[in-house]
Amino acid sequence: MIKNRRLSAASVGALTLSVLFSNCSPGAGDKTPSSAVLKGTLKQTIAGDMENVRAVAFSADSKTLVSGSLGFVVKVWDAQSGAEKLTIKDVSPPLAVSPDGKTMAAVDSTNNSVKLVDIQSGAIKQTLTGHTGEITSVAFSGDGNSICTGSFDKSVKVWDARSGALKNTLSGHTDTVLSVALSPDAKMAASGSRDETLKLWNVQSGAVEQTIKLDGVVDGVTFNRKGDTGACVVFPKTIKIWDAHTGADKQTITGDDTLTSLSFSPDGKLLAGGSYDNSVRVWDAATGEAKMNLKGHTDVVESVAFSPDGKLLASGSADKTVKLWE
Repeated sequence: MIKNRRLSAASVGALTLSVLFSNCSPGAGDKTPSSAVLKGTLKQTIAGDMENVRAVAFSADSKTLVSGSLGFVVKVWDAQSGAEKLTIKDVSPPLAVSPDGKTMAAVDSTNNSVKLVDIQSGAIKQTLTGHTGEITSVAFSGDGNSICTGSFDKSVKVWDARSGALKNTLSGHTDTVLSVALSPDAKMAASGSRDETLKLWNVQSGAVEQTIKLDGVVDGVTFNRKGDTGACVVFPKTIKIWDAHTGADKQTITGDDTLTSLSFSPDGKLLAGGSYDNSVRVWDAATGEAKMNLKGHTDVVESVAFSPDGKLLASGSADKTVKLWE
């Protein structure tokens, strides 16, 4: 969901930081999210015919990884071997993978639409049209029935993932919506914006339930799997962790450099972030304690995602690679 990672504070508002996104949440009825078993060891480096990797996402079974990069190229990989399974052209990040692992939502920036693509064949199943500005963020709900999008047109839209029908347009931001997330039960949407606010929405009514004014551009919005906690990046290097029901601040984490993206571990205990210092940072989500500093990329880490089984953490970078950490 980004144009250029080398941002100044003045220019960040015109661009977006990475998605992410948490796009493989289980259904709202999943009561036993997997525990993260991350050791911080580099398992695999994936490279090949990619530009800056702006988005990464896992399938629900953790066996397939999707990456999106500049140049309208999305690739599907075997997450265990690193072998390329499919190249899908004419779509680009931001992207998200449905909870059942069968469908990917990715952007066609030539007409501000979202394409729903069959991950096995690359065939386009549905096209979502309605935004009048560039789409910056895409997210599935935990039950897979809804898709949420944010845009330069300052709106958040919620779509029926099966029919492609527009369910609601959430209006209220006064500047570009940079990042969106849907709660696992699809009843709540969260959005971060250039207007320096985080908004929590009632999806059905379209009403804003909470508006939280923060001290910077808000991006990298995500929920944990239970849907009771959310997190976001406040530009440049602050993370806010908040109660998803009330918006109350639960934790503030300060990174060492500009942060680009966030991902909760499946059990919600860890929070990973990509950074301008070429590293992946991992924190304890409850205490804010720094747990790991994963080094190996040679340029900005633009996107991160935990696998649903908690065994892998993927990072995509401007160095044109994806790294898998275990």
